[in-house]
Amino acid sequence: MMQGAMQPPTHQIHRHPALPWAELRISHQSCHSYRLHTHAQYSIGLVDKGGTLFHHAQGPDRVREGGVVVMEPGHWHACNPELSRPWAYRMLFVQASWLHAQMGVEALHFEHRTIHNAEVSQLTDKVCSPLGAHPDPQAVDAYTQTLIRLLRQLGTAVSSQASSPAPHNAAYPALQQMHRHPEEEVTMQTLAELCGMSPTRFSRHFKALTGVTPGTYRLNLRLNGARQLLAQGESLACAAQHMGFADQAHMQRAFKAHHAMTPGNYAHNCS
Repeated sequence: MMQGAMQPPTHQIHRHPALPWAELRISHQSCHSYRLHTHAQYSIGLVDKGGTLFHHAQGPDRVREGGVVVMEPGHWHACNPELSRPWAYRMLFVQASWLHAQMGVEALHFEHRTIHNAEVSQLTDKVCSPLGAHPDPQAVDAYTQTLIRLLRQLGTAVSSQASSPAPHNAAYPALQQMHRHPEEEVTMQTLAELCGMSPTRFSRHFKALTGVTPGTYRLNLRLNGARQLLAQGESLACAAQHMGFADQAHMQRAFKAHHAMTPGNYAHNCS
């Protein structure tokens, strides 16, 4: 290899039996531009090198080395490298139900989604580092307490109703239907009729409620569902079928476009 040649990007997924409620992603030399998406989990990220433009409802924000980003479940966002230059980052995903039970809250809200603070950066570095192969109970407890301490510092307890999309919006019945059955191929006309509106009016109300089109919203639900199934050990074919993708290849294309790795790499590139 020529000296100074750019290293290829790497993306690693860490899941640990001692932390079944968490998943850690570590990416290096990434130039991938992510599409708007949401996660079903709380997301805590740390930029290790380079910088990113963090798009979210109150953004965009520039985040540089040492900067931290936080996001509640269900909030649309995208992190893209500045000027398409490689960057390195770590992202921890924490299961919402586990976190709520640990903290004794219905939900958390982050007033600031980007933080540039040395103490916060140090704590985030600790929780965004993989546990050893055979950690003792004290190490697991210390990790958990550090995570709770960090989130108590960054988040505010809110009611679950306050953290959910407004149910009084006229498009809310369609949103509920999509969450119940993301695998179903439901037309815009059917969703509009469910809400008692014309397709054009429904589309406006749905975008006002979620920020995206019904098609984008449904694809994101399917990809999050596929992620969960793959993490649980389901085969690619079963995950694709269960989440309503036309076939495995369709899921693979969408997954790679959104996550910069194939679903097979996501499922098996794990330590």
